[in-house]
Amino acid sequence: MSVLFLALFGVSSVVFFGFTYWQATSYLNSSVDHWIARDSAAYLTAPGEIVQRLQLHAERDPDAWRPFGLFDASGRFIAGNLKSLPEKPTSVGHYFEYKLPRNGKDAPFRGVGYRMPNDDILILSYNVNEIYGFKHLLLDAMAWGGIMVFGVGIAGAIITGLGAVRQINGITGAVERIVTGNLAERLPTRRGAGDLDRLVYLVNGMLDDIERLMREVKGVTDDIAHDLRTPLTRLLGGLERARRRTTSADEYARAVDAAIAETKAVLGTFSALLRIAEVEDGARRAGFMRIDLGQIAADVVEFHAPVAEERGVSLSFDTDAPALTQMSGDPSLMFEAVSNLVDNAIKFSPMGGCVAVRTFSYKGRIGVTVSDNGPGIPADEREAVLRRFHRLEKSRHTAGSGLGLSLVAAVAKLHGLSLTIDSSYPGSCVTLEREQQGGQVPALPAPASAPPAQTGTRERAEGEPHAVSSGV
Repeated sequence: MSVLFLALFGVSSVVFFGFTYWQATSYLNSSVDHWIARDSAAYLTAPGEIVQRLQLHAERDPDAWRPFGLFDASGRFIAGNLKSLPEKPTSVGHYFEYKLPRNGKDAPFRGVGYRMPNDDILILSYNVNEIYGFKHLLLDAMAWGGIMVFGVGIAGAIITGLGAVRQINGITGAVERIVTGNLAERLPTRRGAGDLDRLVYLVNGMLDDIERLMREVKGVTDDIAHDLRTPLTRLLGGLERARRRTTSADEYARAVDAAIAETKAVLGTFSALLRIAEVEDGARRAGFMRIDLGQIAADVVEFHAPVAEERGVSLSFDTDAPALTQMSGDPSLMFEAVSNLVDNAIKFSPMGGCVAVRTFSYKGRIGVTVSDNGPGIPADEREAVLRRFHRLEKSRHTAGSGLGLSLVAAVAKLHGLSLTIDSSYPGSCVTLEREQQGGQVPALPAPASAPPAQTGTRERAEGEPHAVSSGV
């Protein structure tokens, strides 16, 4: 590619130099032609004084640097300092170039011939040795300039080519190592902003996502095997005990009910996994509409108010931007995400605690925060709790599967929301926010948030997500 561009630049340089040379020589020749035409006017306007004028000119220009001459129809010399007709055939009225011996060398001249009324031939010419010298100088300069350009271009092509080939070889080697299973390998980068470097940065970002997804897949597989082993073991043990020990129909019925409950819990876990996969796939984006985040949050608070009252937790809702928290999204998914946050906050708040839900619109950003005064989430666990099946040690005894915040994170990513977990001393504060698009808009009718079909099992950061009518 470097050589190709060098050839293209070389052709462009030749065309440019050729045009410059043609323009320069044309200008110089036209200047000489102008001088000759000016002298010709003095001779052609007074045909009777041509001989006297030529003799005077010969006296003033003995070296014939401006050869003027008058010849009869047969070419015999009559007057002037040009003693013979130029050997080069000329047509009357057209400029021509010829050479005459000067100081042992042939000197170039440019002239024009005129046919007089008595068939005499008048030749007027100028010495153009300086013009020829300038032409040769210009050609030499262009030739040396072309050689220098070619040399510098070849050197640049070699340097650029070697650098590109070296980087491509490094990329090829890295790709081969990645293909063989080393997902931690990354394509080599250089400190530059070239197209290849931009592509490498994009590919490395894609590899980061692939490595993260592979780790998540492996983690999910391990967690499924670990977390489902316990309920399946309990189910199997209960059925075996029922077969060995049960003697009455009531005992068989209780054993069957226990087995059904365990089976529903396992199916609920798989349904939650499928729900998260559906959201992460982005298929729900086709159902986006204009929604009011404040109205959704208010509906969530109203839905969880009985549970909060039962547990002795104060649940409140506030907004500092009525009708300014509108965005594009899926109302059912947003209801489910906020509902999971509120459900976790209520469950882990102490008796007499408080949970606050607030929507805001501030400095071009809109969002919702859910805060409580529970035990909170340690700083080193705030990223881990977003992974599937991850549960804090202090909540291992609590019912749940560790999929609550995983679903919230998936819904947030689908809607372009950032999810942050902060400490609220005591307790925690979870925020979903994004940039407000389209500026402030007038209030729309409240979107129809899908009412939940069941409350599900509530848990904190590691529990099972709510199931609503649009989901599981």
